[in-house]
This record gives sequence, structure tokens and C-alpha cells, in this order.
Amino acid sequence: MVSFFRRKKPETPASERKYNIEELAAAFPESRREAPPEAAPSADADEPAAAPAATPSALQDASAPRPAEPVPVPAEVIAAAMEDGAPEPVAERPATAEPAVEPVPTEPAPAAPGKAGWRDKLRGSAFARSFGGLFSRNPRLDDDLLDEIETALITADVGVSATTELVEDLRKRMKAREFADAGALLDALRADLVALLAPVARPLVIDEAAKPFVLLTVGVNGVGKTTTIGKLARRFKDEGRPLMLAAGDTFRAAAVAQLQAWGERNGVPVVAQGQNADAASVAFDALQAAKARGTQVLIADTAGRLHTQQGLMAELGKIKRVIQKLDASAPHEVLMVIDGTTGQNALSQLRQFHAAVGVTGLVVTKLDGTAKGGVVFALAREFGIPIRFAGIGERPEDLRVFDAQAFVDALLPDALGR
Repeated sequence: MVSFFRRKKPETPASERKYNIEELAAAFPESRREAPPEAAPSADADEPAAAPAATPSALQDASAPRPAEPVPVPAEVIAAAMEDGAPEPVAERPATAEPAVEPVPTEPAPAAPGKAGWRDKLRGSAFARSFGGLFSRNPRLDDDLLDEIETALITADVGVSATTELVEDLRKRMKAREFADAGALLDALRADLVALLAPVARPLVIDEAAKPFVLLTVGVNGVGKTTTIGKLARRFKDEGRPLMLAAGDTFRAAAVAQLQAWGERNGVPVVAQGQNADAASVAFDALQAAKARGTQVLIADTAGRLHTQQGLMAELGKIKRVIQKLDASAPHEVLMVIDGTTGQNALSQLRQFHAAVGVTGLVVTKLDGTAKGGVVFALAREFGIPIRFAGIGERPEDLRVFDAQAFVDALLPDALGR
């Protein structure tokens, strides 16, 4: 029963359909010019005259400005308007998406030359942060200040022995009233740290008489030996020294390919035998090739190994003995690479490597990161082995010749106590 009363609403016939003003004006543009002029009102008329009926064209003239030249509408457009009642919507053109522009990777900027580069790279170290917060508070010159300095030095991996020696010297001088304020004490501490590093700040000197000068790199896993070799190759290449590289790290995957990539980048030949080859054999072949070509410098890479593995440490001694069959004085430099973030464990590493192959120089890397930096003072005090280079960045130019004064100035700027 309900469906019976639900009757479909009849559609309005086209003849009875009502059109709006815009549609009629578009369909009959000529009606704008046929609008009759308005009659002037009669002066003596008592009754109001009947207002003329408002036509669609009159309403259109009142609501919209009259165009200067009406354009005649084609007949087919009028017919389409009468049939459909509304113009068809114009399909919009889909917007074309612009191609995304990928950002160009930027290389890290090299450190500034001189002491400014050291300060820029080492200002974020734990050593600089701890002392910066200590002296920025303008502390009083008393035993509490010395206790805080002692804590900061031990926390920065300077070591207990070196820290005790430094703090006791400052305490005696403070009791003797040598310091007027905390700034003077900071200057004395900076001078003591420079004096501790000055004996080991000796750059690497290439012996011109050695043909070739053999440089053997050693170290534990992940300290950056291969990268350091690539940066050294760039340095010697810029100095105009003919050199050659030996890919002796035959254990780590892609180590040979990494050294070959450094060789191609710097235009340096690389002697390699592939994965799992005998490292001593690679060093022997490289030394033979370097002698035949008259190469001035030969840098030999070795696989990273833990200092606690006696078998692996014995292999380093084998490499040294095999090299000495061709040149009794080789290797002329045993360069150990130490990670600056290692901490006090670097002391035991150096002790074991020095006993195995006789380390003659050090390279401390990754000082620009989260390294505390104090381990450099502990190494200098206990072993006295020359620190040849320091890595303060990723670029080849950031492998700097170690400068004791610039290193201490970067960790403890003299402006802290001012």
C-alpha cells in the first residue's frame, strides 16, 4: 500500500521550464537593444501610474554592466541552451606534476688551516665541553676547583697517573700563591699539557737514502688504517714523491677494493693478490716491485687484529721478517693507527703492538667526533712514542701533522678563564 502512494514526481515539460536571467540573456542578446525608454512621470497625475513589468533584460541591465559590443550567439548554442538548460562543464586539464629535484649531496667542508681548523673540529670533544663548563662559571681559586679539574681530566681519559701528576703540581703552585685567579691557573694547566705533548710532537721524516722508504701500518679493527693510508698517499703525492701501496689486508671483505679505490683516486699503483692471500707475500711482492720501479715510498696495509690474539699478533712479526729478507732496515716506519674514541684501552693496544713489531709512530684518528682527546696525553706520558698525525675530519686535508700547541689550544682555549 505504501508503494502505491509513492508516485514518481513528473518531470517539467521543456515548454513550461523556467530559465534564469543569465540563460535568457545569453540566448536572446538582441533584447538588450530593444528595451523601451522609461516614460517621464506626469506632473498633474494624482494617482501613481502602474509600474511597468520588469523584464529579464532590464534586470540584467541593472545588475551587470552593459558590454560595448554584444557578440551574436550561434543558433546551435541557443538550441543547446534550450534543450539542456545549463552549459556543460568544461573539463579541466589535469595539472602535470613537476619532477622532484633530488638534493645534491655536499661533501663535508675541510678544516680551516692553522689553529682555527683545530678549534673548529675539536670544540665538541668531551675534554673541551667539561672544561668549558668549569671555567665559564668564574670559579674561586681553592681546593674545590682543583678537585673538579682532577675529575674532568680523569673523565677525559687523561689517565690516573698523568692526572695526579698535573693536579699535584698545580696544588703546590697554588699554595705558593703563584696564581692570582682561576684564569692564571688555567694558563698554568695549558702550559703543563703542552709540555707533556711537546716531546712526542715530531713529524714523520722520509729518509731519502732508503729506496724505497717502507711504511708499515698496524692497528686493531675499525680504527681507520686503510683510510689513513689513502690520506697519506694523497699527502705524499702532493709532495711529488713517487709511491706505491700494498694491499696487505687480505682478511676483511672489500679491503683490497677499498685500497685500490684510493689508489685510483690519487693516481698511485696498488699491488694486490686478492682475498685471503698471504699478507707477507703481498708485502714481499710490493717491495720487489717498488725497488724495480725506483719508488720512493711504499705503504703496506695490514689486517686489523685484536691485541689479545697472540696468533694474529705473531703474523705481524712474520710480515716484518719477510720484508727484511729484501731490505734489512725495513720497515723504516711502523705506524700504528689508534682510534681517539677508544679511551684507556688504547694503552694496552699500543703495549702489545709495540712488543710485536716495534711501533715507531702513532696516528690518532676520529678526534673530530665524540672522542674525549685525553688519551693522547696518557699515551705521551707512558710510552713517549712520536705522534706523527692526527685525524680531525673526513677529507684528506684533515689528516694534520700533530701540533701540540694547536691541540691544547683547541681543547682548552685561553679565553675560558677570561
